[in-house]
Amino acid sequence: MGKWIAVLMLGLFVTGCQFVGRGPDTGPPEIEDRGVEQPERVERQVAFPEEEYAKLEKSGTASVSGRLFIRSRSGEIVYGAGETVSAAPATSYSAEAAEVALAGDYIEPADPRAQAYTHYAKTDDQGYFTITGLPAGVFYVAGRVSEPGPDGERRVIINQVRLGKGEKAKIELSR
Repeated sequence: MGKWIAVLMLGLFVTGCQFVGRGPDTGPPEIEDRGVEQPERVERQVAFPEEEYAKLEKSGTASVSGRLFIRSRSGEIVYGAGETVSAAPATSYSAEAAEVALAGDYIEPADPRAQAYTHYAKTDDQGYFTITGLPAGVFYVAGRVSEPGPDGERRVIINQVRLGKGEKAKIELSR
């Protein structure tokens, strides 16, 4: 009887364990419907510049890592835990989106052709992230963090980063 209890306990212990791998994010983040009314989106004024994007590489050996956080209105540091951070090449098209986001507005979704050049990573519970596979170039690295509280405003943070081939940049993505 004692042998069976030991086997049962071992089985329960093993089934309670799980491994969550930290593989590369290969696509845009999943959108979660929280039942909140979606804000109105600003219409894009800049058409997708095919020729500008045709000159860009989609992947490379550079990376950018850092920490996503804000200092709340009360002075508290709030880490962007479980948030998505993106790195988009700095183009006339992405510059418009960055400008709209920094103004506190939402722009309509990007053309799928532009999304093919954007890289993503998920932050850990302390707001740390690493985006790999980036080509050399200039990127807008962006993330959002919510102010504490049930009605906390989501604040966007965008940094511009220049990467050389194979370079590993470290940034502080904060406000």
